[in-house]
Amino acid sequence: MVQGVEVTGQAGLVEIHMDRPEKKNALTASMYGAMTAALEEASARADIGAVLIAGRGDAFSAGNDLADFMAGPEGAGAAFAFIRAIAAFDKPVVAAVQGLAVGVGTTMLFHCDLVYAAPDARFIMPFVNLGIVPEAGSSLLAPATLGYAKAAAMLLLGEPMDARAADQAGLVTAVVPGEGLLAHARGAAATLLAKPPQALLATRRLMKGDTAPVLARIDEEARIFREAMQSAEAREAFDAFFQKRAPVFRRG
Repeated sequence: MVQGVEVTGQAGLVEIHMDRPEKKNALTASMYGAMTAALEEASARADIGAVLIAGRGDAFSAGNDLADFMAGPEGAGAAFAFIRAIAAFDKPVVAAVQGLAVGVGTTMLFHCDLVYAAPDARFIMPFVNLGIVPEAGSSLLAPATLGYAKAAAMLLLGEPMDARAADQAGLVTAVVPGEGLLAHARGAAATLLAKPPQALLATRRLMKGDTAPVLARIDEEARIFREAMQSAEAREAFDAFFQKRAPVFRRG
């Protein structure tokens, strides 16, 4: 177990639990690395049929740990490696989401097959607010999943989406009571594992279609993201975040 992530497996299911509740499961480079390794191992093992991703405590994930992310290039590298790993993953992924799902806490869900949300779930993609751009292919997948207008509200305005709206928009499979959230997600995973495995995987591949455009968009986002991180806008946005003040952006 890497600090902040617990990976368990039994009966064909790997569970990846983000386990840093005191920081609302904000993700560090080492946490990203552990989750990437878990996905890679699950893909390679013939006895594993599905993965479940969940967060401990009152939040799914607050997204990147910004202090860790700003400490050096390892944070961005680990984050993009995880994003590519979950986008290319070849088996069903189930997610159980409660509380905050910020940044990658939301964008990773576009690559999951079944997403169950507690009523208190809140999905937020505040990239523009930080002077950066979306990642995980969300600039492509959010409009395709939610419709352009809803995606624009989330990606351009940074507006949150609650569980009910996310259900209606197609981001989540269902809203279920918080006290039974993990059990419900595990039950769905168990149902998947009882299906004919080859037919299940083939159907998933057909539904996902050609992943090349998604992976290409992920790479394009990563390039622009890295450039944006060096900009005056991003420096001002991050400084304002850490100083707990409103940012001031200049045009021209």
